[in-house]
Amino acid sequence: MNDLENFAKHIAEEENPEEDWSDLVKSLWWAKKGNWEKAHNIAQDIATNDGSWIHAYLHRVEGDLGNAAYWYRRAGKFVKTNEDLDQEWEEISQALFE
Repeated sequence: MNDLENFAKHIAEEENPEEDWSDLVKSLWWAKKGNWEKAHNIAQDIATNDGSWIHAYLHRVEGDLGNAAYWYRRAGKFVKTNEDLDQEWEEISQALFE
């Protein structure tokens, strides 16, 4: 089993992310758990390209594509509009676990 599978299993089985995880991972954890507000509150305080990427993804989940586009540009990523949200979540998660 790889790290992404372990991460997904943890999300399915646990009530909270691990305390010692990075804020990037915690934000993705809450996003997958369906708590957009918690995920966003964490992501908006991460001043890195990965933090901006998660922030962009979250605004896409919210349906605010204009705001998402801004954060994709800040992250140095192509603006996504129609791509599958679950696929992007996995792409971001995989990048963090590399």
